[in-house]
Amino acid sequence: MRQYWNWKNLEVAWQVEAENKEAKKSKISIVLIHGFGASKDHWRFNQRNISLIAPCYALDLVGFGESSQPNSQLLYEKNTSKSFNYSFDNWSQQVFDFCNEIVKKPVILIGNSIGGVIALNTSKKLSKKCLGIILIDCAQRTMDDKRLGEQSLLMRFLRPVIKTLVRQRFLSSSLFKNAANPTFIAKILKLAYPSGNNIDEELIDILFKPTQRKGAAEAFRGFINLFDDYLAPDLLKNCKQPVHLIWGEKDPWEPINEAKEWSKTFKCIKSINIIQDAGHCPHDEMPEKVNPILQNIIQDAM
Repeated sequence: MRQYWNWKNLEVAWQVEAENKEAKKSKISIVLIHGFGASKDHWRFNQRNISLIAPCYALDLVGFGESSQPNSQLLYEKNTSKSFNYSFDNWSQQVFDFCNEIVKKPVILIGNSIGGVIALNTSKKLSKKCLGIILIDCAQRTMDDKRLGEQSLLMRFLRPVIKTLVRQRFLSSSLFKNAANPTFIAKILKLAYPSGNNIDEELIDILFKPTQRKGAAEAFRGFINLFDDYLAPDLLKNCKQPVHLIWGEKDPWEPINEAKEWSKTFKCIKSINIIQDAGHCPHDEMPEKVNPILQNIIQDAM
């Protein structure tokens, strides 16, 4: 059931599934956090399945899906009542407040891509109210300033120019306009879903529709200017909750080898499940493989 929640004078779209009486009685709930450019509907093959165990919530982050898309306010720009600093702290505050005001139960957070970084950051705020975190192809954020030393000499040289250019609305709007069409989205999906499974009209529509809203280009501008924000390893280093990794073997953007390194390095990581032949969104590309893993992790936490 789709609903709206007023958060700091912004509209946040969300939905909840609880399939049976036993699930409704559960002492915990599950909160799903989507990735960049996606929405609550990207959990189309997972939410109902998870809700057989416990109430399962999915929300649209500010800037995406059917939530408000306010003007982007970069750190050096003047803050106004109609602007929003698109950042991991603000998205995490949104999820934290959602858990406290709407969910009102201890939670397990499940995040895909940047949703994984948001889940990790939110878990700090929730403390004991967060019972665990599941990261699905968590964003590694290789373009962050803190990882500049890993980039080529040319990229390091060009970085100041790139940062100056993408701040300009005329350029970010032009880039967004070129990307916000079904043909381009379908091309990106073929990279993100290497097996081709579940690339259908419904999925393209889920990603395309929000791009046609008035403020969509502003959310894009805010995101592409996140050059200095949280990195997952920094959050994992101090994470107090159990963390489980689910990773597409053929993710073109978040290499599996870095995920394997995380699993060896951080004590909070309790498991890593690699989904063969899947890409960046294995929960949607191969839900028949991912859903049983999610169910087992959740049941163990209960």
